[in-house]
Amino acid sequence: MALEINLRAVNSAVLLVLVLLSAFGPTHASVEQTKTVEFNVKPGGVVHTFSEGIQEYECSFTYASQGGTNEQWLMSVGLSDDDRLFSCSVWRPQGRSYLFFTQFKAQLKGTKIQYANAYSQTAAGGQIDVPLKPDEFTVGDSTVTHTDGKFSAQLSKLTAIGRTQHDEL
Repeated sequence: MALEINLRAVNSAVLLVLVLLSAFGPTHASVEQTKTVEFNVKPGGVVHTFSEGIQEYECSFTYASQGGTNEQWLMSVGLSDDDRLFSCSVWRPQGRSYLFFTQFKAQLKGTKIQYANAYSQTAAGGQIDVPLKPDEFTVGDSTVTHTDGKFSAQLSKLTAIGRTQHDEL
């Protein structure tokens, strides 16, 4: 049952990435250019980083959190067929995280971010995605970070799409 829910969440996330990629032009992500991996988000107030990449592009998720025990999270990265867009999604497939995040940062290496959003709750178990307030996070050229003094410590999902420096010959 848990595996079925996780696969449904992965399929939903990959579908979201493909929809977002299609919004930026006539590109299509192929199976060979997408990857979804599982990792544990660990509480304890210590800064941790998890990274995954495709070709020369990489997504790094750096965070510190408090409360509870490890949570299972997923990271999906994807590269469009024409190598112009790289996407990264990090989320807790069970929905809302019970951890309190003291900080977070997602960094896309080799790209300039065109779209990003962060959520306090993910669509799971009949729930809907609940985005953070716009002032709770900041989107830079290559990073998405919490905003000191504004971030409510609730994070369950982060999505970013960056345009690569790929040039046509």
